Amino acid sequence: MVSPPPPHDRTSPRFVEEHGDRLAAVRAEIAARRLPPVESFSPAHCGEIDIRIARDGRWYYRGSVIDRPELVRLFASVLRREGTDHFLVTPVEKLRITVDDCPYLAVELERVGAGEAQTLVLRLQTDERLIVDRDHAIEVGADERTAAPAPSVHVRDGLVARIARPVFYELVDLAVPAVGDAGLLGVWSAGTFFPLGRMEEGD
Repeated sequence: MVSPPPPHDRTSPRFVEEHGDRLAAVRAEIAARRLPPVESFSPAHCGEIDIRIARDGRWYYRGSVIDRPELVRLFASVLRREGTDHFLVTPVEKLRITVDDCPYLAVELERVGAGEAQTLVLRLQTDERLIVDRDHAIEVGADERTAAPAPSVHVRDGLVARIARPVFYELVDLAVPAVGDAGLLGVWSAGTFFPLGRMEEGD
């Protein structure tokens, strides 16, 4: 069920309706980001390392938070998922790490355009941006502990970002009924409709 979000500032720059130039700039930024081909690495050495990604997106090494953003970005660029496990992979070694929930956290939403023609851009805690589209789809499951909505977005190669609750509230604020099903709410991005949930009775 989807209930209305708490009030927030609708004049936030994240909700300013911008068009071609802004979207072109985002696409150029994404295209310029070159990631190591971790899926092709087959290192001989495998092991574990005491690195943990917490639910709030922070990285820890031996219990201490990693407070250097550039180091977090480096580690995040060599992440690989195999089944339910996550690894840091280089050409010479593969090290299992601990992930409490999802390895990425979507912390900011930007809307370019409006309505069915809009494109949504999410920024991750690593400062990486992605455009919500068929390859980077939003899904809303249920939290196993609380049964509350647990929204996520596909990043790449099976890696997933949890959508932070304030960002999810912003998505709900943009939600519109699905075509042919007025009780199903969702958002449009890059020409695709992404369901968020069903409207609660009485809304």
